[in-house]
Parts: sequence; structure tokens; C-alpha cells
Amino acid sequence: MASTIGRDRRRRPVLPALYIACLLPLITHATAQESKTVIGPSNLPLHEGAQALLQRDGKEGVRLTLIGLQQARDVREQETAKSNLCAGYSMLEDYAVALEYCDEVLRDNEHNWRTLSNRALIYVKLGRYAEADADLLRGEAISPQAKTLQAVRRLWLETTDPVSPIITIDDRRGSADEIPPDDDS
Repeated sequence: MASTIGRDRRRRPVLPALYIACLLPLITHATAQESKTVIGPSNLPLHEGAQALLQRDGKEGVRLTLIGLQQARDVREQETAKSNLCAGYSMLEDYAVALEYCDEVLRDNEHNWRTLSNRALIYVKLGRYAEADADLLRGEAISPQAKTLQAVRRLWLETTDPVSPIITIDDRRGSADEIPPDDDS
């Protein structure tokens, strides 16, 4: 029995070394597959479409983004393209198509605050203030400091509860109330 224990102890150090030796080629192969050098954006039309939208060129932004959507390699690129199409079609005032893309993004990812912001803006422009407020509340819960949500909230407030002037000007005096100077001539 003592000799069996001795043999087990001698095999134990070999077993982890053998295990690591067998895994090393697998790890190296997996790392080689994951290791990529990417220079520039992976989806050029999607990137250029986003740049065009940022430059307020809705027509070109939508055109390039549609191409980028066709070339999307993964779910993230598809979501980005659809969110940008929501914004682009909104910019072109084609609200029906814009809402379709917004809704599609939010069906797949209800936490996409940028799309909630875009959809809220569309709802404000369409006069659908309750729906805009609901999207703003959801977006603000996800990203309370987002500048775009804050801008849409301000627009929503200006539209639903416009500020009235605090200063009242007393304009009871008119030109007839003015007394002409005495004429001593």
C-alpha cells in the first residue's frame, strides 16, 4: 500500500504538465483566430453613413447606412445601422419609416437609449407627446446624463409646457396720452 501511494505522488506532477501540454496548442490556435489587426472601421459604409448623418446630410447618410446594414457582420452592427436609419429617416422627415427602424431596434434591445431618444424626438414632431414622454422616461432611467435625451426633453417641455414671460409691460400709455410741450410763441 505504501508503494501505491508513492507511485500516485510521482504521477500527479506529470498529469498537470501533460494536461497543459495538450491544451497549449488549442489555446494558441484559439488566440491566433481571435488576434486580428483592423485598421479603420470594419464596416466602411456604416461608418461613412454615420459621418454623413453627423454632418446633417440625411440623404447620403441613409444611402450609406442601408449599404452598411447589408454588409453588417454581427448583431451589434445591425443594431447600429438600424438605429442610424431611425435617425436618418427622421432627419428626412419620413417618420413612418423612421419609426419602423426604431421599433425594430427596441424589439431586440429595449435598453438602447439612443434609439429611445430618436423615437421620442419623432413622437414630439408628430405631436404624440405621451409616447414621447414614456420613451424619454425609459431613456433617462438608462442613461440619466445623456445630452441627447436632455435636448429632446427640453424640446418636449417647450412644446408641451411653453414658458410664458414673467415681465408684464404696462403699455396703457399711448401717443394720445402724451402731453405736447407748451408753445410760447
